[in-house]
Amino acid sequence: MQSFEDIRPYDDHEVAPVLKRLVSNRQLLSAIGHFYFPDVPAVLRNLLQPLVAWRVRKMVADVKDVYSLQQSIAPFLERVVERTANGLSWSGLENLTDNKPCLFLSNHRDIVMDPALVNYTLFKAGRDTARIAIGDNLLSRPYVSDLMRLNKSFIVKRSVSGRKEKLLALHQLSAYISHSIADGHDVWVAHREGRAKDGDDRTDTAILKMLYMSFRHDKRSFSELIEHLNIVPVSVSYEYDPCAVAKAIELEEREVKGEYNKAEDEDLNSIVTGIEGFKGRMHVAFGKPISAELDTPQAVATAIDQQMHSLYRLWPSNWLAKDILESRDVHGDWRDNFSEAELAKHEALFQQQLNRCPEYARRLFLKIYANPAINSLTL
Repeated sequence: MQSFEDIRPYDDHEVAPVLKRLVSNRQLLSAIGHFYFPDVPAVLRNLLQPLVAWRVRKMVADVKDVYSLQQSIAPFLERVVERTANGLSWSGLENLTDNKPCLFLSNHRDIVMDPALVNYTLFKAGRDTARIAIGDNLLSRPYVSDLMRLNKSFIVKRSVSGRKEKLLALHQLSAYISHSIADGHDVWVAHREGRAKDGDDRTDTAILKMLYMSFRHDKRSFSELIEHLNIVPVSVSYEYDPCAVAKAIELEEREVKGEYNKAEDEDLNSIVTGIEGFKGRMHVAFGKPISAELDTPQAVATAIDQQMHSLYRLWPSNWLAKDILESRDVHGDWRDNFSEAELAKHEALFQQQLNRCPEYARRLFLKIYANPAINSLTL
């Protein structure tokens, strides 16, 4: 484990001292205060920091290890679901076995909510939660890094420069994931670098090649890797994406200018928006383990994508976006599943979301929602 010291999550014996450091962090207390008192002006919320600090200390008073920490976090996530969504459902847990850990290769819509919902689902099912891969670009503030590593996150070094340094970081990451699986821990990794901002879920074979690095070093076959990792595709879907407008604007700028420059703290703002924004209904779907008979990264990626597209829970927002994008006069059969009153309600809500997007980026906003429906028709 010494070779993973700089990327691994915190161990049980480290939880108490890290929490002691966090409960006095003013930036963290300010963020928590914003969550508990969203309608209170910032100036007044600062005056409430002692109350927030007392509440946080009380919440973690009995926390002695990672499991008890996650028990204390669960009500917080439940409150997020209650305040910002119209329910959370899940399916496919029967595909998981208790005696064989797996690598959850997941689609990626939201920086924090995707792995949080997967782990919450596992937690509610009585299964141990997964270790989570998170890019170091999201950990610019020490308190964020502490929070993530307390909650079973391990670090993906995206900011390293130099070919040799990048290869060493990728090999370390590959070895750590393999070690975690061998040690009996489930692992969550996004199936591509960064979010699928256009809503088109496609597994990047570079992820699979990274996973193979440690096995190739030991002269073991790609099929042996797939057998060892026990890859389970996961598809997380949101009826509404709180970050859709920002994603559409970024995609438009990339189309027009060929590049997009992130603002300072943009990722952190995306995290906050993803947590606090309205999400409608949400669903987490677990697929079936990928066959070890598949012996190439492309074959495995194709199999993952097929499951991911079929597992994705489609909402009226996806079909409405497709209809508008295609300017259809004759609407799809999906409308037969709803009464006129229900359709009117869904159309009004989707139009409300669409109106939030600047006109120049609306085509891409629609594609974000339409692509999952389009992909479902190609199965």
